[in-house]
Amino acid sequence: MTRKKSYRDVLDGRVSIHDSVQEMYEKRLSDGKMSNVFDRFDAQEKIRCNFCVEGVSCQLCTGGPCRISEKAGAERGTCGIDPDAMAMRDMLLRNVMGTGTYTHHAYNAFRTLKATAEGKTPFSIVDEQKLRDMAATVGVDNTGSKEEVALRLAGTMIDQLSSGYEGPTMMVDKYAPKYRKKKWKDTGLYPSGVFHEIKDSTASCLTNVDGYYVSMAKKALRLGIATIYGSQLGLNLVQDILFGTPKPHSIQTDLGILDPDYINIVFNGHEPWTGVATIYAARDEKVQERARQAGAKGLRIIGCIETGQELAQRFGMNDVFGGLIGNWLAIEPALATGAIDVFAMDENCSPPYLKPYEDKFQVTLVSVSELVRIPGVERNYNYMPDKVANVAQELISLGIENFKKRKERGIEAYVPQITQEAMAGFSTEAVLETVGGNLAALVEVIKEGKIKGIVALVNCTTLQNGPHDYMTVNLARELIRRDIMVITGGCGCEGLETAGLACLKAIEQAGSGLKEICSKLQIPPVLPFGTCTDTGRISMVVTAIADFLDVDTSDLPVAVTAPQYLEQKATIDGMFSLAYGLYTHLSPTPPITGGENLVKLLTEELEGISGGKVALGDEPAAVADDIEKHILQKRKALGI
Repeated sequence: MTRKKSYRDVLDGRVSIHDSVQEMYEKRLSDGKMSNVFDRFDAQEKIRCNFCVEGVSCQLCTGGPCRISEKAGAERGTCGIDPDAMAMRDMLLRNVMGTGTYTHHAYNAFRTLKATAEGKTPFSIVDEQKLRDMAATVGVDNTGSKEEVALRLAGTMIDQLSSGYEGPTMMVDKYAPKYRKKKWKDTGLYPSGVFHEIKDSTASCLTNVDGYYVSMAKKALRLGIATIYGSQLGLNLVQDILFGTPKPHSIQTDLGILDPDYINIVFNGHEPWTGVATIYAARDEKVQERARQAGAKGLRIIGCIETGQELAQRFGMNDVFGGLIGNWLAIEPALATGAIDVFAMDENCSPPYLKPYEDKFQVTLVSVSELVRIPGVERNYNYMPDKVANVAQELISLGIENFKKRKERGIEAYVPQITQEAMAGFSTEAVLETVGGNLAALVEVIKEGKIKGIVALVNCTTLQNGPHDYMTVNLARELIRRDIMVITGGCGCEGLETAGLACLKAIEQAGSGLKEICSKLQIPPVLPFGTCTDTGRISMVVTAIADFLDVDTSDLPVAVTAPQYLEQKATIDGMFSLAYGLYTHLSPTPPITGGENLVKLLTEELEGISGGKVALGDEPAAVADDIEKHILQKRKALGI
């Protein structure tokens, strides 16, 4: 039997494309004493089976577990379900989990806006114009004080999460491209409120309810639309209102930003509330003096994965905010530096086996979300908008005490001396400002071919198709070399920032046309838009271009790639991309290949329904070739 190629074989045994993570793995993790994601992946790789890889296994009822195998005469599950429906049902359940998590974030955004308007949080209305503009767009009275408008808007946004089947869904009706709305109505993809889509999709996956793969695929597409407009876009706009709309600025990334002589409080997850509150609290000179009295140079807030990206998008580098470590595969290496005092976790992407790192490296692990519970971690705070200021003060106290213990125990810090500058803070408004506030100027450089097209790279990071961030970084390099601009969000965004593709020096790696434009505008060829949540923000750019040209989104020289996606939030982003009418590259191959008809639906037939299609591929240059071919075809059809 031929041994399956390991991800370690790609780069001569390396586990990560990033030198800092590789260094930490070799110096602190691979001695057999610390369980880590890289070694755990190797162990799991030995026992994976094709039934799960192909999506033809099911454990949902006592009629199973079932696996489909023509060789064994088991061509259907006990209930009679076929392989296409079995694989799609499993995928639909993944989509529901992703939507549920995004919607949790959205609900917290809307109730935080309400509590802020009532004067119960440390936050304020930072972007009042966006508040009034958003209120006017969704039909809310935008007159009166900003607090009065915020209260009305918050109530409306909470209500729209559960809007019913009757009439148009508010956020879709107000923000979706005009031709898409008609397409969705004609094809039965126009959604109701996101709560109802979650309910209906989940109920459809019950045993002996929906057994038709096409029906479940359409429910997943509808769920994707509801997710972006009902949850993501609303929370994007509300976070802008509360913390300011992102504008381009320089940040520092990578593990080298950790200084063990400081008290380092790291925020990890996807929701920025507690992180922002702690930044505000840490600006107080009294807090910094407490830190110095404990023997530290000061107290810093550090970002990790998406919460870190939310902070990096809005806060420039200063004595309080120290920058962004990296994405989720950098978590264990970061903890192993021995330089972190508090690791505060919210919502998702906090691995469940971090307790050994707390014990060995003297770091205090804390959950700041009701969703997150880590075995052995006893400090858990549920997020309450009116209590977040108190939690921030408690985290600061925990950080100061941990620093003392770290010094008393003589924890030897080991921090790779590697940092990378990146330009963060892009948004629809920032892109327009870059081109002088004139969308026509952006469209013109696309028409001229100096920018052939735009690819949204929104993904996680995984080891399934190569070392940490290998596919993500190398695909982005291939795309910009072909004069294709990359807009990025999610863990992939951190990967590209840390790899040096989101700074001005990266312009030299771009093709001649893209290089000219980036040099003129002084922007990198890869534009960080933030988190996976900012899929909604990215869609606004595409919507603006489509409406400006008076064409459907599926007509544009635009594509989407998730080159190292990992989890369920990524799958629902992918479903939206398909419903949005876009060419959508996925790697690794989703666990659906056991359903031949389902594969054909997603890679061929869907183009005739929504205009979108799934593309596969694990080799960066080949994937870039296919994306470029698609973009050139769309350009030709548009006559440009």
